[in-house]
Amino acid sequence: MDTRQDFIDQQQREESVDYKALFFKFYRYWYFFVLTIFVALIIAFLFNRYTKAVYEVKSTVLVEDQSSALDPQALIGFSVGGRQEQNLQNEIGILKSYTLTNRTVKKLDLNVSYYSEDDFITKELYDESPFRVVFDSTHLQPANVKFYTTINNDNQYELEVEAEDVKLYDYTEYKEVENENGEEISLSIDKKAAFGQWLTDENYKFKLIKNAKFFTGETKNKKLYFVFNNLNALTKQFNSFTVEPVDREASLLELSYRGSNVKKSVDFLNGLTNEYLQRDVEKKNQVSIKTIDFINSQLEEIRDSLQKAEMKLQTFRANNEVMNLEFQAQQVFEHVRELQTKKSELLVKAKYYKYLQDYIQNSQGKIDDVIVPSSMGIEDEVLGELIKTLTKLYSEKSELMFAAEAEYPKVKALNQKIQTVKQNLLENVNNIINTSEIALKDINSRIDELESRIGNLPRTQRELFSIERKFKLSDAIYTLLMEKRSEAQITKASNLPDNEIIDKARDSAASTVFPKKSLNYIIAIVLGIILPIIYIVGKDYFNDKIIERQDVEKLTSLPILGHIIHSRKETATVVAESPKSSISESFRAIRTSLQYFGEAKDKQIILVTSTMVGEGKTFVSINLASIYALYGRRTLLLGFDLRKPKIYQDFGLTNTEGISSYLIGKSNYEDIIQESSIANLDIVMAGPVPPNPAELIASDKTQELFEKFKEDFDYIIIDTPPVGLVTDALLLMKYADAKVFVTRQNYSNKNIFGSIMKDVERRNIPNMNILINDIKLSKTTYGYGYGYGYGYGYGYGYGYGYGYGYGYGYGYYSDDKEMEKESVFKRLFKKS
Repeated sequence: MDTRQDFIDQQQREESVDYKALFFKFYRYWYFFVLTIFVALIIAFLFNRYTKAVYEVKSTVLVEDQSSALDPQALIGFSVGGRQEQNLQNEIGILKSYTLTNRTVKKLDLNVSYYSEDDFITKELYDESPFRVVFDSTHLQPANVKFYTTINNDNQYELEVEAEDVKLYDYTEYKEVENENGEEISLSIDKKAAFGQWLTDENYKFKLIKNAKFFTGETKNKKLYFVFNNLNALTKQFNSFTVEPVDREASLLELSYRGSNVKKSVDFLNGLTNEYLQRDVEKKNQVSIKTIDFINSQLEEIRDSLQKAEMKLQTFRANNEVMNLEFQAQQVFEHVRELQTKKSELLVKAKYYKYLQDYIQNSQGKIDDVIVPSSMGIEDEVLGELIKTLTKLYSEKSELMFAAEAEYPKVKALNQKIQTVKQNLLENVNNIINTSEIALKDINSRIDELESRIGNLPRTQRELFSIERKFKLSDAIYTLLMEKRSEAQITKASNLPDNEIIDKARDSAASTVFPKKSLNYIIAIVLGIILPIIYIVGKDYFNDKIIERQDVEKLTSLPILGHIIHSRKETATVVAESPKSSISESFRAIRTSLQYFGEAKDKQIILVTSTMVGEGKTFVSINLASIYALYGRRTLLLGFDLRKPKIYQDFGLTNTEGISSYLIGKSNYEDIIQESSIANLDIVMAGPVPPNPAELIASDKTQELFEKFKEDFDYIIIDTPPVGLVTDALLLMKYADAKVFVTRQNYSNKNIFGSIMKDVERRNIPNMNILINDIKLSKTTYGYGYGYGYGYGYGYGYGYGYGYGYGYGYGYYSDDKEMEKESVFKRLFKKS
């Protein structure tokens, strides 16, 4: 079987295990992964330890579904589901309103906040402060200034303040106050004071008093401070809570607030929901309060009349003797009393109708606080229904205005309906007033008729009857008003909120939302894995140098002969000086691989070239020739780099005569061959640099020279100039049995190498092979010998320690000790 084909088949088999190369690529950086994960976990720990925790508390409120209670005529064009959603959105708007939050903040008495500082962490003490600040609310106080307090003993503390551009806050008006003279206010305090002692200045007035926490905790020498809050700014801070429906089909709202102090957050959320319900009750009580105010005003008017009538009646009875009336006269008096009672009721209702008429005519866009007829004892279904309809229409309009403009068609339609209902209501009230006036005239005429019959009575009886009639009328009106006021007060006392708190916020239900400690550790581990991967992949992606075997395989289809590991020696003749070193084994592996191309010939000419200067072609040529010489074969090293000769420097020989002088006829064949210090190795130097090296190489004398060399030597190694710079190597390739193209790891440019390889492949040059030079091995990869993963991706099975890791083949090479001494951190930075 063809030996070259065997070699290519072997490479194809090796290409089937690319995933192993990928695995070992990442395995080489295991210490980088470990270090990155360790650093990431340390950062996560410090972040969790020194970051102020944020907690979330929640509360649930049930909002009454009012859609079923609405008049269908008031909901034309609106679905019940949409109405329910609007109602929820309105309640969310109320809960999120600045007014309700500000009301809650004032109710919780959050004028002063207390803090402690410990290990770079600032913690709000809230109700755990060992003292309480009592201040004069009528005096201006410095807002948002830190008053550092150190408790010296049970009776004394030290206060320190240094602040510029201080803003003063007025706790009676709840607003910041500018300095009268417009100058910037500064505070500088450093004094000792006793607990309970007033500290007074033009910019502050307060005192510190001890509370129960003072005696239960360690307070001495702790770094504490307190701050006077700007309640407007504090309201904006608290207004960051969220309100969301629990479900689209339910009228439940979930309130959540995030803060650094659990107790404070719980108190705020519970205070907010309580104020929300209290607002609902207060809104309901407005009708009762208006009714009571109206009745009180009427009682004030009737009280004077009643007192005068009562005094006049008592005086008349004391000054006159009144005999008992006859039975018929007594009936007349009783009838008059009944009429007077009806008249008093009509008078009270007439005053209400007059109030309602004025209210409708003067109301501007609202009717939510009108006194309902039933509260005044008026059972008029039409009137009550009109007021109810008008109230609902106004309510629907206010809800619609949250999301629509005044010119919105539905708003216009509602305005038209409101105007129509108001007109109908006003007409109805006018009709009732007219009817009431007719009823009063009828009662008055009936009373006048009865009084004419009383005129037949004695004068004393007539006067008594007149006085009693006025008294009874005032008394009846007064009694009726008192009854209605009692009913309104009972209604007010029995009012309950429509909405309900389902779940109050609780300390035990608080959850930590920041930092998420477990999540942070998971993220740290993930980042510790991902970042090295990104680094490795990114380094490969942006790197334009040849790093791996795959880089070469992507750029050319030429077979890869093998690799040469990195040399730590200062000399270029490492094989001769260290024949048992690992690099010497690399050259032995190359020598064995070249046998495939020589088809087991006893004699062979090998040409070595590269793409550019510095890739190690001369180094490879010297040591490849040395390895053949050590093999006991007659070997010749030709320095055919006529433009830049340097082999003579590595062997300590002269360059006065060589190939160039022979080709121009100035030197004999025997004179240009020099013996080296290595047995079986002779060297022919390039000689003096000629002006026309390409023409000399292309001359017939070059072929004649090679014929002589082949007669005298078994192996001939040709060191040529780089192909990417000059054509000398291409001219010499016809004399070589095997061509070795040297590329260097982390040095050769991919673009240049790829371009030259395409040109070489187009020329169809036979027996061209790639040799990868200067492979850097670490202690980890070195243990794999020349099996899989020797630091570059693949091997060929030559040498020792095939795949057994560090230890199995250890000790066979003279430079194993050097590999062992290299530290992890040195390799880390070298890789990086």
